[in-house]
Amino acid sequence: MTSPTATPAIARRRVGAAPSSPQLFEVLDCAKPLRPPARHSLAGVDEVLFLRADERSAARDGRTLRLGIPDPTMSGTHARLRREGDRFRVEDAGSTNGTFVNGQQERERILSDYDAIEMGHTELIFRASVAADGPPDVDGADLDPPAPGLATLVGPLALELARLPAIARSTVPVVIGGETGTGKEMIARAVHQLSERRGLFVAVNCGAIVPSLLVSELFGYRKGSFAGATENRPGLVRAADGGTLFLDEIAEMTAEAQAAVLRFLQEHEVLAVGATEPVKVDVRVLAATHVDLEAAVATGKFRGDLLPRITGFTVKLPPLRWRREDLGLLIASFLRKFGAETASLTCEAGRALLAYRWPTNIRELERCVQSALVLAGGEPVDVQHLPPAVRRGGGGEPVEKAPELRDLVAAEPSAPPRALTPEDARHRDELITLLREHHGNIAAVARVMGKARMQVHRWVKRYDLRLSDFR
Repeated sequence: MTSPTATPAIARRRVGAAPSSPQLFEVLDCAKPLRPPARHSLAGVDEVLFLRADERSAARDGRTLRLGIPDPTMSGTHARLRREGDRFRVEDAGSTNGTFVNGQQERERILSDYDAIEMGHTELIFRASVAADGPPDVDGADLDPPAPGLATLVGPLALELARLPAIARSTVPVVIGGETGTGKEMIARAVHQLSERRGLFVAVNCGAIVPSLLVSELFGYRKGSFAGATENRPGLVRAADGGTLFLDEIAEMTAEAQAAVLRFLQEHEVLAVGATEPVKVDVRVLAATHVDLEAAVATGKFRGDLLPRITGFTVKLPPLRWRREDLGLLIASFLRKFGAETASLTCEAGRALLAYRWPTNIRELERCVQSALVLAGGEPVDVQHLPPAVRRGGGGEPVEKAPELRDLVAAEPSAPPRALTPEDARHRDELITLLREHHGNIAAVARVMGKARMQVHRWVKRYDLRLSDFR
């Protein structure tokens, strides 16, 4: 394309202020899912033209944005967006293969926030108003994440992650919050890598260790100090000496373990069970949780004097349903991880992936991609290769709107669910499993749980679940 403002190699993003504006995301090329996604600001734009091109380009001429998309299944001029006041209307331009919105072919339609648009093999997402920093056009190929796995096109999340290198090189304690499966350990490993500490990264799932053994596992024990102590063990804290100790689900620690961790953080030394002399250690502690620690302090489930010892910088990761703009980036990373760089998807599969809410987040997406590749056997991944819940959730229903994520990625919806306790989280996971097994049949789930159907409905609402995801 020729234009004085054409940008075939779209400019690299920068960290800065993040005003809100309409945004358009090229999320996924189903035929070539390793093609990087892109983000385009619609601030000051009255018309967008979608054009088939040999390479990606974004040309701005006055209030018109011409997007060149390297998708041979698109028509020369495939579709356009037109501004109508504060809204945008998508119009098919007589294309051969049609234009789809949320899985339905449309000649024209007023767009709502988070509508999914499909042209040829390309899946896009429209955001009515979202914060985004940097230049108006950002190519995913030019993202410069602070550490592997931290690339994102979600503006506020990118701003938050861009602060990690400075935090990592300091001694500021870090708490990573977010639902199960949002990538909290990945962030912790990135902080360790960026810190350049010479020691090991040692991850401890505080909820997975028998509570009565947690203190001895963390701080070690002397032979003969209790039944079963047949040898001296230094403990996981000393294993992380010179490195980083990651305490995952720290809110699930017993009161005894919290007291021991508090002493360790105050004195920078550990006292093994049965020992009489403490040992000095140099350990950076990172913590993660899916619960509100301040609420846990208020209810007496977490020590108020421990909270300020672990909280200096907080990163709260949004659930995947609030960052579908990054689905293409994540899918590409998993394809590379599983050695499937030549894999492709059908449009129906891509449509289903964008429509699903991903209740257990990035971890669920990874397992979905892994199993689909096996079932596809080298052929394009189709809908029948996806898990039943994803297939049922991809029927063209509009996706859930994300909250406005502005100053902190941890922004809550307008009617925020209350923070889940560890018991609530386990109960939610059990309910999700049963809903999947029984295809969202409340009566069947109620029978298995021995509860009234109304009670199961209450739990579904309480845990922010949607029955259509399981049917």
